[in-house]
Amino acid sequence: MRVGTVAIASLAAIASVSFAVPAAAATTAQIRVDQVGYATGETKAAYLMGTTSNAGASFSVVDSAGKSVLSGKVGASTGKWSTAYTAVYPIDISALKTAGTYQIKVGSTVSPSFKVDSANALFSPIADDVVKFFQAQRDGADVISGVLNRKPSHLTDKSASVYNVPTFTGDDTISSKMSKTGATIDASGGWFDAGDFLKFTVTTSYAVTNLLLSERSRPSTSLTAEAQYGLDFLSKMWDAKNGVLYAQVGVGGGSSKENFVGDHDVWRLPEADDKLNVKAGDENYYIKYRPVFAANKAGQKISPNLAGRVAAAFAVAAQNLAATDRTKATQYLSTAAAIYGLANTAGGSIVSAYPHGYYPESSYLDDLELGAAELALAANALGDNRAGTWTTDAGKWAKAYLASSDQGTLNVYDTSALGHADLVKLLRLKNSPKVDVTEAQLTGDLARQLSDGVAEAAKSPFRTGASVTDFDVASHSFGFVATALLYGQLTGKHDYDAFATQQRDFALGSNAWGTSLVVGVGSTFPHCMQHQVANLAGSLTGGAKVAVGAVVNGPNKASLFKEIDSLPDGGKSCGVSSFKTYDSTASRYMDDVRTWQSSEPAIDFTSTAALAFSLTAAG
Repeated sequence: MRVGTVAIASLAAIASVSFAVPAAAATTAQIRVDQVGYATGETKAAYLMGTTSNAGASFSVVDSAGKSVLSGKVGASTGKWSTAYTAVYPIDISALKTAGTYQIKVGSTVSPSFKVDSANALFSPIADDVVKFFQAQRDGADVISGVLNRKPSHLTDKSASVYNVPTFTGDDTISSKMSKTGATIDASGGWFDAGDFLKFTVTTSYAVTNLLLSERSRPSTSLTAEAQYGLDFLSKMWDAKNGVLYAQVGVGGGSSKENFVGDHDVWRLPEADDKLNVKAGDENYYIKYRPVFAANKAGQKISPNLAGRVAAAFAVAAQNLAATDRTKATQYLSTAAAIYGLANTAGGSIVSAYPHGYYPESSYLDDLELGAAELALAANALGDNRAGTWTTDAGKWAKAYLASSDQGTLNVYDTSALGHADLVKLLRLKNSPKVDVTEAQLTGDLARQLSDGVAEAAKSPFRTGASVTDFDVASHSFGFVATALLYGQLTGKHDYDAFATQQRDFALGSNAWGTSLVVGVGSTFPHCMQHQVANLAGSLTGGAKVAVGAVVNGPNKASLFKEIDSLPDGGKSCGVSSFKTYDSTASRYMDDVRTWQSSEPAIDFTSTAALAFSLTAAG
């Protein structure tokens, strides 16, 4: 259940119990490394997490045979982490350039094993792994069984009723009566959004775009198939005949007014929903017969954030197919143009999900820039004479974004880095029209985004560019990696390469808790995600039956864990207690099925990682 900050206070109080933090154990020094490894020629840093007594400590690096291959002293402390760990010391192992498997030793403290090899050798397998999570998230008839024994689910979505958008209370409880519009659509297929079974156009389109962009740099059969699966669902969400874009399948919260439950109230395997014997008015009616909500009325304008990013997904697909399947590419361009043409650029409410607090997006300039840029690139690839118009549009929206106060870095709420990168490519074409921004301004804003991360990292003992007290830290970290690599490709500069490596390292184990935030990757990774299929059908201790490739949120603000949701009825108890020792007063990480704040995966997190790993593997 991905939720935004506006819903946190109310959701944290639902079915909660007090959670006491035990007294800290005696401090034991720890060495944190990127548990996957380091590319041969890149800057390589590990961290000794200890106390001031460790200042000036000697370290050695040993190979798989136990032979010392590098030695030195830890660097000056980067700062205090917690009351227990009063100092963090960087360990520079950049001189380690021979491929192999290694460990770092400081006295009796030994790091996890890690590898040194080419970027392709290290991260191509990880790029493949994250695609597996999308396979596990498939809904509909065409599922991939995989290690979690997935089965066809929500077959009733094939003929789903469209409902008028209800009103909501402060959380996700519905406070008005549910009423049908009279329309039905095929809403089957697609991916579950997160640990539950809702499906959203806003996150699906973001994920599809990232997967298709990943395919540019590192094509693979599984990546192509999965991007197509998401794109097929988006095609169903667009009613071209009536000009309607559908935004959501399913309802998260229930209703006290009509006494029904929502998806977030029931813990089960998804195939169980089709077996329910229910009729209208029954408590579980909307679990089996899931409502669909539209983003706009027939022929009316579409919320510009949705119009921009959905158009972008179809337009990138058109680009990727232009040379091999011109007919389909032309169809996708036509779809993208129609959706983009309905964007409501006159203002008004932004639609992301219902309720809006699930994904509280506040900007749309970035999405319109991205949509226009991808349309222009697709038009150029297909010889469509609208390329110049869309290039001009992209410049207009980029200029507006650069002048706005609502700027961020790459994640589901800000797609400007992707739009900037592809608009620069347009500006370099011989036939490019004059636009409202320059290449220098666009690459300068990419540098701004990265510099914001560098400034945050300077305050972090583990050089983390995304705040470990905010939501989406893993996604932002992978966003920094992708942005830095795109910036390097465009400019030929390597100013942010080391920063990008630090952010990847953080997400793969070089953090206070010593855990990878990607399931099945690294020696320590999440075992107890808030993910119903993984909890009920997978291993709770790691091993083979896990949702490989899933990216969780990661650490979050400590105050969000003062009260922990109780175990859902039907859920399997699962929690790893060893991470408590490494929490600070400001930030916590819990690998616990009850803590969506920390342990829930999502397709937007994972698709950002897919792009980051694909770009990294491609060099």
